[in-house]
Amino acid sequence: MENSKILVTGAAGFIGSHLAEQLAAEGHTVYGVDNFSDYYDVALKKRNVRDIRSAGVIFIEADLTGPLKDILPGAMDYIFHFAAQPGISPDVSLQEYVRNNLFATQNLLQWTKEENKNLRLFVNIATSSIYGKEATLPETAVPEPISFYGTTKLAAEQLVLGEQRVGKIKACSLRLYSVYGPRERPEKLYTKLIRSIFEETPFPLFKGSEKHSRSFTYVGDIIAGVAAVIGKEDVVSGEIINIGSDKEYTTGEGIGLIEKIIGKKAKIEITPPRPGDQLRTTALIDKARNLLGYNPATSFEEGLARQVEWYRNNFL
Repeated sequence: MENSKILVTGAAGFIGSHLAEQLAAEGHTVYGVDNFSDYYDVALKKRNVRDIRSAGVIFIEADLTGPLKDILPGAMDYIFHFAAQPGISPDVSLQEYVRNNLFATQNLLQWTKEENKNLRLFVNIATSSIYGKEATLPETAVPEPISFYGTTKLAAEQLVLGEQRVGKIKACSLRLYSVYGPRERPEKLYTKLIRSIFEETPFPLFKGSEKHSRSFTYVGDIIAGVAAVIGKEDVVSGEIINIGSDKEYTTGEGIGLIEKIIGKKAKIEITPPRPGDQLRTTALIDKARNLLGYNPATSFEEGLARQVEWYRNNFL
């Protein structure tokens, strides 16, 4: 594969760091940008940056809502836009979601059009939260998001695809499903569960969520799907594509597997339900299989075992 010049936004985060690291290992010239938001422990993001720098990624600390011309190098071949305000925490205001998911995306698009005349593809990283309460639908379904996160990610997706529709850039949007694995954010289900078991502290479980089902997808499989767009810009431009696992597990089954892998029970503490939580997600990935040759291959238990091992090696 020829060497490409690639920008990955949100490169200090969970999934963005994995993609930046892999693309650099494959010989691409990769620039990673992140603003080190304090949504969770910045020390964890800096740990990720040390890893991606050791893989050869050129890292730039910058806020995508600010001036970009003199901060980011232009003439990119590909842009993978992961940076966003994540999660559905009630402590995060709508203004923050709008700033980080809409204003930042629009600012990045403006810079892209001005400074990247030969861009091959702008890849927007979206989410199954766009679909709404039950993300069990094909890409053609009418979105019905129920959270600030899902709503602003849908709007950001449309900003990107709007530029594609009027012929300004080639672009696609990838809707990711319930990603887990090494470097998962500390407030996410499995990292929080693993930590609570090892530290023998109560694990807060939202009431009823043990019955919620998800297309839990190992981060390595997600990255394979995302990276598969490289070289396929004529095929994927203008498309929305689901990237996830077509196998479905309940949260309760995931908890049971973590307990089995570690060999110790969690101390479950039931807490009130979380507003905006999805009840069920099932990734319909026929389009990804057809267009990208996508085939998630990591079993749920194997992926969770890798996440437990990562936690052991880094935090115990």
